[in-house]
Amino acid sequence: EPSGGTDIYFAHPYSPWERGTNENTNGLLREFFPKGRSLVLASLIDIQLAQDTLNNRLRRSLNYRCPADLMPELA
Repeated sequence: EPSGGTDIYFAHPYSPWERGTNENTNGLLREFFPKGRSLVLASLIDIQLAQDTLNNRLRRSLNYRCPADLMPELA
C-alpha cells in the first residue's frame, strides 16, 4: 500500500469494462473532439469549453452532483 493509504488498481489490457468512468469520460470528450481530429487544432478556448462543460455536468455516480461542486470539499 502506498504511503498515502490509497489503494492502486491496474485494469487489465483490452478490458474497458474495468475502467467505466474513464471510458465514459472518453465518450463525453468525443462530443467535443471527434476521433481522428488532431488536438493540435483545438484552441485553448475549445479545451476550456469542454473542461467547464464536463466539470459542471451532473453525474449519477456523484449522487447527481457535478465535479465542480465537490472540489471545494476535497480541499
